[in-house]
Amino acid sequence: MSSSAAGPGDCAVAVAGESLVLMPERVAHWPRRDTLLVADPHFGKAATFRAGGIPVPRGTTSDGLARLDALLHRTAARRIVFLGDFLHAKEGRAPETLRALATWRATHANVEMVLVRGNHDRRAGDPPADVGVACLDAPVVDSPFVFAHYPRPSHEGFVVGGHVHPSARLAGAGGLRARLPCFVIGPDVAVLPAFGDFTGLGDIEIGEGTRVVVVADDRLVDVTA
Repeated sequence: MSSSAAGPGDCAVAVAGESLVLMPERVAHWPRRDTLLVADPHFGKAATFRAGGIPVPRGTTSDGLARLDALLHRTAARRIVFLGDFLHAKEGRAPETLRALATWRATHANVEMVLVRGNHDRRAGDPPADVGVACLDAPVVDSPFVFAHYPRPSHEGFVVGGHVHPSARLAGAGGLRARLPCFVIGPDVAVLPAFGDFTGLGDIEIGEGTRVVVVADDRLVDVTA
């Protein structure tokens, strides 16, 4: 059974009668179902840029997998649900990227892994069989939640999605400004920040009854007020 206690940098929220633990690693933990929810890892995005002749740094895939290692160790989760955009593009299916994913997967053979396909998955294709991820089309219903890539309301339950890489623009004293990734918890839909380190940020509209929790390094800050 996963540990349900929130760590010092985490933020526990009540959603649809369930407890979700938001984590500064930009994932959500659903303790009752021993599940980590991960949106938009975009593995292989840096390799895609390098394939196009843009010399971006290496290591984004290995860094992301190391974070997942630490999260699995900390929570003892038995399932990961990837909410779309597992691989970034066909050009990013570099042998070293796919080899790293397969090697990492082999070290967590007892963990169920599910991908709810997103728009990039349509173009990049499903991960190879040796990566061991079950690939499904949205919606994937695990009551009371509906797992999807696009964060749109559903009559089947409370939607948890990604896609938009949400961020919040903050302003402070002295004209200081920052744009930080965030979790957005609305009345019917929750949007997780992009897990990938090389993904960019998107603006969001904040509706009535929406909670916004920003990722500030190794802690979360509720900026709803």
